Amino acid sequence: MDQFSAHLDRGWDLVQRGDTRGAEASAKRALELDPNSPEAHNLLGFVAALEGDGEEAIEAYRQAIALDDTYLEAMLNAAEVYIHPLGDYDQALEMCEQALDLAEVDEEIIDALLLKFDALLGKGDGEEAAKVVAKIPAGPYDNPNHAFLIGRAFYEIGQAEKAAALVEEAVTKDARHAEAQYYLGLIRDEKGDTRGATSAFLKSRELDLEMGMPPWAPGRDATAKIVERAVTALNPVLKHYVDGADVYVSDVPGVELVAEGVDPRALVLLDGFSEEAKPRTALLGGPLSESSRALAGPCARVFVYALNVARLAGNMEAIEREITLALEREITATFLEAEQAERPEKELN
Repeated sequence: MDQFSAHLDRGWDLVQRGDTRGAEASAKRALELDPNSPEAHNLLGFVAALEGDGEEAIEAYRQAIALDDTYLEAMLNAAEVYIHPLGDYDQALEMCEQALDLAEVDEEIIDALLLKFDALLGKGDGEEAAKVVAKIPAGPYDNPNHAFLIGRAFYEIGQAEKAAALVEEAVTKDARHAEAQYYLGLIRDEKGDTRGATSAFLKSRELDLEMGMPPWAPGRDATAKIVERAVTALNPVLKHYVDGADVYVSDVPGVELVAEGVDPRALVLLDGFSEEAKPRTALLGGPLSESSRALAGPCARVFVYALNVARLAGNMEAIEREITLALEREITATFLEAEQAERPEKELN
């Protein structure tokens, strides 16, 4: 094996071990030996994506494609980054179309179609996304990840029965597939199989913890400070319910919470308020009256699940935004929606 190939192979081996800095060093050494290597640029892009730098990853992938305009792997990698964390679905679709023009075997076609499905779903075009699913080559699928991703696609377009069979197949072939275990939990929960759902959710939780935090993610103390900033910036009506609450940061919800029905991939959890103290007159968008403030019982504790937040955010810059959105959803659902449901119908008309 020549020195260039040795650096590339070592780089991918270090990626598998989670050593992104070592992998980046190997990619750069390979580029020193061959600056026009699309494979080295592809590796550099992959490492940048793992580090949470989507823009740098795209730059490296596009350089790889410029050097080899038939480099399907780099196109698929770029499409994935455009979808998440960048959220540039039009660029992702463009990459998917280029990849589909080059794809020759079922595995390549499936990869490109699944990414196209995700991009369309991200754009909110469920109808076109469903058409893409219909084009996916029929199984059986040797790759358990394909079985899962196709099953997930069926689940997202509302075809739960087809989804169940494929997700079950994926878990059977790879019991350590965290995403498949999580979706298996969702499917079983919809079917009313609470015990089976809990078992799958606990397994996905365990596997998520084994995978650990991405290398770019902030530590717990830094995350707690981000939460405090997010609380300060909330709408005053929402802020009232969490202002002054103690913030606790953990990786994921505890086993006992998941067993009680909490989503193992929940982002935040509010705790420490009494049922009788909930406000009954505050409305989103307006200030609380003095009487409302007297009735309101702000929560005493906010739990933030950093691993789940990091997964959804995809990079450091999006952490605060995801925490803010999660707080807004939880406060609204816990206090404001509940209080609206309690108001007499005549008050709502």
